[in-house]
Amino acid sequence: MDLAAIPWRATRYDGLSVHFYTSNRDTHRVVALIRMQPGCGYPRHRHRGREDVLVLRGGYRDELGTHGRGEFAVYADGTTHTPVAVDESEDDCVLLVVAHEGIKLV
Repeated sequence: MDLAAIPWRATRYDGLSVHFYTSNRDTHRVVALIRMQPGCGYPRHRHRGREDVLVLRGGYRDELGTHGRGEFAVYADGTTHTPVAVDESEDDCVLLVVAHEGIKLV
């Protein structure tokens, strides 16, 4: 996968961009790539339904630990966390995310 060819969309959060493969407004299911620059992160949020995360590049840490390249994390319905890209690497953290019923910022 050529990550440089992805049409990333900037977000209102510093160092965070996203590319949606699919997003369903009725079910809130989202399949997306999320890119976080080292030291930057996604705001604290709660999962509505399960979320599956595959780390494609770099890594991140949250309240549940540190997750590196190639790791697969599963967050259960109701899980709350604040992922931040590890800054020990010069690589951006790139995640493939499937949020089965979306999230709510908290």
